[in-house]
This record gives sequence, structure tokens and C-alpha cells, in this order.
Amino acid sequence: MSSIPKLKRKSDDAASSSDTTQPRDHLEVMGGKVPSKFADPCAHAAKASMACLEKYSFDRTKCAEAFQNYRDCKKAWVLQRRKDRAEGRDGVFD
Repeated sequence: MSSIPKLKRKSDDAASSSDTTQPRDHLEVMGGKVPSKFADPCAHAAKASMACLEKYSFDRTKCAEAFQNYRDCKKAWVLQRRKDRAEGRDGVFD
């Protein structure tokens, strides 16, 4: 099944969790990925954003930190993928 680790909540507000700003290692997440299956090392941050929206009745102003964590995670992931491709790291998906 899915190799994406489950988000471990430290509190009821998953958006405040500092681990959502960093992507999971994309080779670990995508290691068992079949070509038609979507995998995202930042899925944990996306889930934290959605959990925040649900908690605050979809008031986006209260979830700004969760959204920024997701953007930071995606940015770090893209930069890491670029670096890995430039270095010829095996197993990197495009």
C-alpha cells in the first residue's frame, strides 16, 4: 500500500507541528511508487493544512502558518530534487 508515513500529531492543532515544513525523503516516499500513482513527500503538510481548515470552519486566516509550512515544504522538495538531479542521484523521479 502507501509508503507515506502517517502524520503524528503533537497536539490537536496539527498545523503548529514544526515537522510539516520539511519534505519526507522523496526516494523513500517514491521508492514503491508505481508510475500511475501520485506520491508527495509533503502530503503530511497538506493534511495538516486541511486539518486546520476543518478545525477552524474553513477560516483561512487562522491557518496561515499551516499554509506557509506547506509552501516551505514544497519549496524544499523542489530544491532537493533539482540538487539530486544535478548530482545524478539514482532513483530520482522527474
